[in-house]
Amino acid sequence: MKRKKLFCEINPTCYKIALEKQIIRRHITDLFCKDKIAKNKSDEKLPNVVSEHSSNMIKRAPGVNLTHQLNKAENIDIAGKCINGIIIRPGETFSFWKTVGKTTKRKGYKEGRIIENNRLIAGLGGGLCNLGNTIHLLLLHSPLEITEFHKHSDALAPDEGKRKPFAAGTSVCYNFMDYRFKNNTDQNVQLLIWCEGEELFAELRSEKPFPYRYELIEEDHHFKKEGEKYFRNSKIYRNVIDRGTNETVKKELILDNHSEVLFDYDLIPKELIKA
Repeated sequence: MKRKKLFCEINPTCYKIALEKQIIRRHITDLFCKDKIAKNKSDEKLPNVVSEHSSNMIKRAPGVNLTHQLNKAENIDIAGKCINGIIIRPGETFSFWKTVGKTTKRKGYKEGRIIENNRLIAGLGGGLCNLGNTIHLLLLHSPLEITEFHKHSDALAPDEGKRKPFAAGTSVCYNFMDYRFKNNTDQNVQLLIWCEGEELFAELRSEKPFPYRYELIEEDHHFKKEGEKYFRNSKIYRNVIDRGTNETVKKELILDNHSEVLFDYDLIPKELIKA
């Protein structure tokens, strides 16, 4: 039986109408939200590095639009400056969109790669999902509570070099697809975001060390054809390790990955395809 198209899938105008409805709905929801959103920033860094991450923002691979990649780097730099230095006090919640605000041409945002109706297209402010994913990686290596997370495919383009768990896959879309986490500890934490050339750097800092450290492990990573489409599959676990004894006290599944491949199927590594 053929699936009926959703209202937002009929044409671009319908999609924009549906998008505006979602944005308005989120504004109304936030009016009644009791979360205390973090707003204060500090130029002074908190002393302890909880987790850190760096990545190259420019993907150069077959089929990847270089202009969109360069624009993505500029978009990330603009949004990163809005976040850099923010302090999240105990009990406060960090909101990506409450901190960054709406992406507009006036702020300097350019067209980058976005996902719309499961298709890669150009859109204003494209590429900020990479920044959202970087923050998510910091949080996965901390005891803080992730309260809002949205996922998109992590098979947007061929991997560059060795596969890394959660190298991509976090989705943010103004403002109804937010990324939020709560500081459920007894000390202040801080996000630092900055760009140097084509590199994105990020740190999560605190006033003092936490008792545990964290590591991500991916198992059973492979591609598989389902009907006419290919999907990336894997299970991603997080190990919680006691700093004092160096023993793993917990292994938890954080993602049962099933991502549609959105790049040329001929570029899927043949040795990773399962029958």
